[in-house]
Amino acid sequence: MDTALPATEITALLGRGTNFEGKLHFEGRVRIDGTFKGEIQSDDTLIVGDGAEVYAEIDVATIIVRGGAVHGNIRAKTAIEIHAPGKLHGNIHSPSVFIDRGVEFQGSCRMDPFDAKTPPDKAPPTKAPPTSATPGRAGHPSA
Repeated sequence: MDTALPATEITALLGRGTNFEGKLHFEGRVRIDGTFKGEIQSDDTLIVGDGAEVYAEIDVATIIVRGGAVHGNIRAKTAIEIHAPGKLHGNIHSPSVFIDRGVEFQGSCRMDPFDAKTPPDKAPPTKAPPTSATPGRAGHPSA
């Protein structure tokens, strides 16, 4: 009996007062309202609820931060949503990003599709523009 779940149904909940440390792999929609430390991977949706504290490297299809705090890098294949009064301290990478007014965000944001080989915290190196400055004192060419 393999029935499809409604898009809004939560398949698992780590409620307030819950402390979990380790690796979380899941299918469906998971909501965290407690404390989580470790790694989170899924091809589905992660919801970080109000009061949650998440210290993790996150690689999911969609993440919705509804008011908790996330410390760590996030890669989302589909979208990242951060709603006030959410907090995010880490780098994010997704083709679609929504950050609400009143959100605390510290990190870098990259908005483009990514391939599976790019690690979450490693952006491709950017090339520095060529400089025309010559060594020596400012305004005076070197001898």
